[in-house]
Amino acid sequence: MARLAVLLLVAALAAGCGWLPKPKDETAEWSASQFYSAARAAMDEGDWEAAINHLETLEARYPFGRYAQQAQLEVAYAYYKYGEPESAIAAADRFIKLYPNHPFVDYAWYLKGLINFNRGSGFLDRFVPRDPARLDQEALQQAYRDFSELVRRFPASRYARDARQRMVYLRNVMARHELVVAGFYLERRAYVAAARRAHEIIQRYEGTPATADALAILVRAYRALGLPKLAADAERVLRLNFPDHPLARGRRG
Repeated sequence: MARLAVLLLVAALAAGCGWLPKPKDETAEWSASQFYSAARAAMDEGDWEAAINHLETLEARYPFGRYAQQAQLEVAYAYYKYGEPESAIAAADRFIKLYPNHPFVDYAWYLKGLINFNRGSGFLDRFVPRDPARLDQEALQQAYRDFSELVRRFPASRYARDARQRMVYLRNVMARHELVVAGFYLERRAYVAAARRAHEIIQRYEGTPATADALAILVRAYRALGLPKLAADAERVLRLNFPDHPLARGRRG
């Protein structure tokens, strides 16, 4: 009986909750400009969650007009700062698709590149930096494509210069990543795989700092494979273009 009484009391309380007045929505009468101003204030304070809520509510209640367009762009940035890169990229992609001729669409492309450029970096990287060449390259490759698309579509954009500089950096990182893989194969005496990786670096990433070491790996791999002519050709190119490299100065490795 006692248990039944408790159950009946719980049921009565649950039913009674339905009669309680709902909390008043202070934003019920807000205009689009009020939502946007509140979102901007939250962003200035670093309250990204509140900014996202205001911007998304603005989009839902006022789907047309300049505030809605700006909200769709700025919510991408807010998600990025909030640590949700997938949502940020989805928002940027949506803006690009809906407003391909918008004056700020170049920023959407730049933001996509920036999100992928910084993907995977965390709080500890400030104190113990990791070599990006030894991390998964998928996000960095996508960042390179995003920046490349920005430069191709909007060469005069205010973001194009920074995008080009980041592309140079990313290209060097991707080349160094391939060099790490080639060195891994060389250490394990997988000489054919090492030579292939080194050759790919020379072809795809010509002009990067990794080119010299790629040639050196090629020399060592060809020597180990018993291909003296190919090894000599690679060494000649190394000496001609990188005379200060240890192997070019006669130090065999």
